[in-house]
Amino acid sequence: MGLEAVAERQLRRLAAARTMSAAGAAGATARLPDPGFARYRADGERHLYAPQVVKILQARAVDQTTPLAAANKAARPDPEPALVRDQLRVRRPAGRSRVRLADVEPVEAITRRFVASAMSVGALSPEAHRAVTIGMQRAGGAANTGEGGEDPAWYAPGPGGERLDARIKQVASGRFGVTTAYLARADQLEIKIAQGSKPGEGGQLPGRKATAYIAALRRAQPGQSLISPPPHHDIYSIEDLAQLIADLRAVAPRARIGVKLVASRGVGTIAAGVAKAGADYVHLAGHAGGTGASPLSSIKHVGVPWELGLAETHQVLLRNGLRDRVAVRTDGGLRSGRDVVVAALLGAEEFGFGTALLVAIGCDMARQCHLDTCPTGVATQRDDLRAKFTGTPEQVEWLVRSIAAEVRLVLAEIGAHSLAEIVGEARRFLRPVAGASLELGTIVGAPSWPAREARRASPASATSVVSREPASALEHRIVAEVAEFGPGSAGVFAITTADRSFGAELSGALARGEIRGPVRLGLGGAAGQSLGAFLADGIELRLTGQANDYVGKGMAGGVLVVRPESDIPEPERQAVAGNTCLYGATGGRLHLVGQAGMRFAVRNSGAEAVVEGIGAHGCEYMTGGTVVVLGPIGPNFGAGMTGGRAYLHRPEGLAPDLLHGSAVTASQLALVVRERADGALLVADLLRLLDAHRAAGSVLAARIVSGGRLPLDEFWLVEPAEAGAAGVATASQPSRDLVAADGRRADG
Repeated sequence: MGLEAVAERQLRRLAAARTMSAAGAAGATARLPDPGFARYRADGERHLYAPQVVKILQARAVDQTTPLAAANKAARPDPEPALVRDQLRVRRPAGRSRVRLADVEPVEAITRRFVASAMSVGALSPEAHRAVTIGMQRAGGAANTGEGGEDPAWYAPGPGGERLDARIKQVASGRFGVTTAYLARADQLEIKIAQGSKPGEGGQLPGRKATAYIAALRRAQPGQSLISPPPHHDIYSIEDLAQLIADLRAVAPRARIGVKLVASRGVGTIAAGVAKAGADYVHLAGHAGGTGASPLSSIKHVGVPWELGLAETHQVLLRNGLRDRVAVRTDGGLRSGRDVVVAALLGAEEFGFGTALLVAIGCDMARQCHLDTCPTGVATQRDDLRAKFTGTPEQVEWLVRSIAAEVRLVLAEIGAHSLAEIVGEARRFLRPVAGASLELGTIVGAPSWPAREARRASPASATSVVSREPASALEHRIVAEVAEFGPGSAGVFAITTADRSFGAELSGALARGEIRGPVRLGLGGAAGQSLGAFLADGIELRLTGQANDYVGKGMAGGVLVVRPESDIPEPERQAVAGNTCLYGATGGRLHLVGQAGMRFAVRNSGAEAVVEGIGAHGCEYMTGGTVVVLGPIGPNFGAGMTGGRAYLHRPEGLAPDLLHGSAVTASQLALVVRERADGALLVADLLRLLDAHRAAGSVLAARIVSGGRLPLDEFWLVEPAEAGAAGVATASQPSRDLVAADGRRADG
């Protein structure tokens, strides 16, 4: 649509408004007609999933005789192009003959390149999520968890050993449901940088869809809106992205690691950085991608069509000599075999389907997913509506296989034997249609991709183009020794900053049953980034020295201790770890005998930690777990905190401006003991953690718990505003009473 068409549409609406005003329309009648921007209206703008199209696709999903051509024809009731690809003509080059359909690669070879796009359980009902997952994988493709994690019960194989969980596990900025077990069993791990339907906002699940079950999967609180903000807190540069890729590759060495980007201007440059960072594939999402959770205001006027972003990504990678190193995947409104062929010609090797699969299992495009009122039980968590769900994995499987069958027809028509043969061959097979309103010469003008036949045949072969060393050679050797000799304790191993992600490989191997625990290791020196990343139960790491950023990232269990060398003066004032420690942790216990940097325990949802001072933004977006800070804190503490608790040791009083006042409240622990029924339990919990911290080597903790009593007037309990009992009104004038650990006032 050009500017003239946009202007004409707006002028028509202006004229209608003036007519209504002149006629004196008022009240309920004084409303402009709904143009159908979001929901379908018969007299509004065209929808590619108009009711007649939905009916045909759903009929095809249960009746294998319904031709796909009927659905495609219904989707284009008039000749006006609606998509970029509508202005491209797929042609057979001169001198090339049609091939026999029998000579085209089989359906099974094509469906191996298909994926179910990321749609979380939470956005979808559990029943719909499982139908999509099982159906796509029965067809030979791979399904994606989306950013909401998975129910561990799905890890048990089905009848005949069928895999019931998704082969692709997504890692988004909220790190919802990202545990060691989740990562360790993945065939592919996808880092979600942006979402096609709303690239500037990140993932979003309304509170009404965060039921107790969904909240448990995400380690969050029921009824709370759950948002994955656009930035990952451990990714502020391509180098940081490379570190996360290394972390994930350490915990799941055999998994392909991908990065999901959104089609936009300049995305090719970003994709080149992703390739250099070590990713195995780039997923390029178009603006037409749907969402089962966001408000209507989030799904319009964002991103660009995948055709534009895909062409740019492929061409930039090609020009920079990076194309062989990464597979390229795309999604965003793909529905037909022709769509797949056009995407392949523009450079895609793998293809994602989302909305089409939901339509196949019953979605009627009511456009009220965010309201939790889906009438067909596809995108709701309400029990009464879920009971109406009638979809089956077979419906998804058949639709996927039939799209692959149509791909074969198009390939035969243009004289190609396989999709591999035509990837990136837009210059030979695509031409803008006569009278096209868009200038598409550069889109279809890429030179051929000079890849070897084996590389073209298998997108997964991109993983072997560049040799990759383990994130920590030391840990790699230890894993081999534990596999051979069994569990035990050892140390002290000398560690250096070249040893990154230490603990992740051990944890992944333990989660897969390749080694047995417990494993206890002593370390000495300066550890590289991501020490203890995704640490699992049964592993204990004790470092004497210092660590870099991301200590305990994604920690799911075990014990991690970092303490300074014994000859360091005033250890409680020394920095022993960097920024963004405990990000996305779901379990385990961390002891930092010294201070850490900014963003400590961001998105912590279950880990325990004791630290002796932190920077700004501590406990941000925290949804569970316990954090004890025995020293200074930076500003904005507790922003967005909805679960868990923190204990702050502030003998001089707590300045209210250090806390995010609208998110959390702070109460003097002595007051909590007197006024709350759970006060004694809270004190016991704090004392347990302080005793463990003293055992980890903390002089400060030993000083605080000396004599078996806690100075409860020096501690402040910080909780989410909805859970907290008292504010910080008396923060500047704390009482000086000493209270015994059991909550009784001490004599003297």
